[in-house]
Amino acid sequence: MACAARRPLQADQPLLSVETAKAVVEIPAPYSGRVVRLFGAAGETVPTGAPLLSIDTGQPDEDAGTLVGSVATGADAGPDHAQSGGPAAISARTAYTVRALPAVRRLARSLGVDLAGVAPTGPDGIVTLADVQHAASGAAAAPQALSGLRRSMAQAMTLSRQEIATATIVDDADIQAWPPHADITIRLIRALVAGCRAEGALNAWYDSRSMTRQLMASVDVGLAVDLPDGLLVAVLHDAAGHDTDALRQALDNLRARAAARTLSPDELRHHSITLSNFGMMGGRYATPIVVPPTVAILGAGRARDQVVAVNGVPAVHRLLPLSLSFDHRVVTGGEAARFLAAVMADLFIPH
Repeated sequence: MACAARRPLQADQPLLSVETAKAVVEIPAPYSGRVVRLFGAAGETVPTGAPLLSIDTGQPDEDAGTLVGSVATGADAGPDHAQSGGPAAISARTAYTVRALPAVRRLARSLGVDLAGVAPTGPDGIVTLADVQHAASGAAAAPQALSGLRRSMAQAMTLSRQEIATATIVDDADIQAWPPHADITIRLIRALVAGCRAEGALNAWYDSRSMTRQLMASVDVGLAVDLPDGLLVAVLHDAAGHDTDALRQALDNLRARAAARTLSPDELRHHSITLSNFGMMGGRYATPIVVPPTVAILGAGRARDQVVAVNGVPAVHRLLPLSLSFDHRVVTGGEAARFLAAVMADLFIPH
């Protein structure tokens, strides 16, 4: 589509905000010149390698001024189907049409607000967070195609439903012996490691095309992170090799950079088993979704006080509900039950 105006550009000035499945990247202008053609509308998803726009650089070689959609990220690298889930694609937004920081663009996407229709109040015509919130409060969001992280999540869930034979078992871990203010997530990671040591069949990858299973030596925990844009799985590599303090530091670091969408490619792939601590938000039991090539995911609900029988006498104990989903094509019910029993035994210990 032709540009409405041949806007002048300087090399290295902000030109495009490019969104992949896992990151938002600001792309500078590669040349000085004028934009003469757009190959897609703002917000449109285009394949990697497709042209985005043409720049008249004043050079005789017309191809020298064409910017194509190729961004070096880890979005489609490696076997982490949990987030890549299909052909790589990017969403291009013309920075010279709408000026907004990445955080503002993410908020606009989550609220269904078209930035092109938002009146900017920031300096130099920049759209602010308040501008987006004001626009969202004044009109209902129009239907929009999924993009970026939420699109990747939809693809991964579809793949899981089509391919995996999911089975789920639930139980309650008695955590009455825990000290006050114990770190539930860290305890869950350590218990997950104990479960993998007891029953390694759940710390594995399965390739359905070749019908091969790979038991993993390292416990690399994928941590489900809830973001406004959708679900992201950040990877804590070698969880068994961290002590409690190191685990907490690594976890805080991962979550902060997941929220900022600045995780490295290695922190977004190659996890061997997944943990979802959804109890921080609410809910008791669930059916967590296993995404290939992994074969298991442990979900933890909200802890509660409940009357239980202790040596034949009623007592109130603190219980932590657990939901373990596994791929029944390669994991037996006995293996899953032994894994969950080992997790619960570790959680029972007061350390």
